[in-house]
Amino acid sequence: MEKFNYEQNGYNRNEVNRFINDVILQTEDIIKKCRQQEQELDRLKSELKHYQTIEDTLKQAMINAEANSENIKNLAKEEASIIIGEAKHNADRIVNEALLRAEKIEVNRELLEKNIKIMKRKLKLIIEQQMAVVDEIEVLELE
Repeated sequence: MEKFNYEQNGYNRNEVNRFINDVILQTEDIIKKCRQQEQELDRLKSELKHYQTIEDTLKQAMINAEANSENIKNLAKEEASIIIGEAKHNADRIVNEALLRAEKIEVNRELLEKNIKIMKRKLKLIIEQQMAVVDEIEVLELE
C-alpha cells in the first residue's frame, strides 16, 4: 500500500495524483493486454477453422477418389489416407496447441480481471480515506 506524506491540508496532492496516474496507467496496460489476448484468441480460432476446412476438403477428396476405377480408387485411397492421417495429426496438434493457448489466455484474462477489481477496491479505499480527511478538516474548520 502506498504511503503519502502529510501536508498542511492533508496528504501531499502531487504524491496522490502521481499514485492515481500510476494506477490508471497500470489499468490501461491490463486492458490493452486483455485486448491483445482476445485478438490472439480470435486469430487462433480463425486458424483452427481454416485447418478444419482443409480437413473437410481432404475428406471430400477421399470420397471423390472412391468413385473412380478400382486401381485409381486404391491408389487415391492410400494417398488420401496418408494425407488425412497427416492432416488429422497436424489438426490435432494445432487444436491442442490452440486450446492450450486459449486456456492460458483465459487464465491470464481472469487474473487481469481480478487485478483490475483489486486495483479498483484499493483506489476506492484511498479515495474514501481522502474524503474522510476532507471531512475531518471541515469539522476542524467549523470548530
